[in-house]
Amino acid sequence: MPRRPLSALAHARSGDKGPHSNVGLVAYSPEGYSLLKEQVTAEKVRAYFEGIVRGEVIRYELDNLLALNFILGDSLGGGGSESMLNDAQGKTHAQKLLAMEIEVPDELELPHE
Repeated sequence: MPRRPLSALAHARSGDKGPHSNVGLVAYSPEGYSLLKEQVTAEKVRAYFEGIVRGEVIRYELDNLLALNFILGDSLGGGGSESMLNDAQGKTHAQKLLAMEIEVPDELELPHE
């Protein structure tokens, strides 16, 4: 099965809360959301953000919004006022997650590819 970046299936937004960041991933279609729920697990996201996330990754499912929300634990080096990181507020974490690739069937229509 071909692999496609998450950006072909969803858009995302990220932010911060103290030492943690969160990434909301919103699917463009119910079919895309089903693939996200199946393949974009907390464990895979933690592995994808290796070297950035030092804590737990928690995934919340928001079925009515076709969205997943990930809390990336201890990913900001203490947060905005404490961190020496270039992105101490997690604003780029959404863009990074959208580059992650998953398996997508050829027959699924991708409006943003």
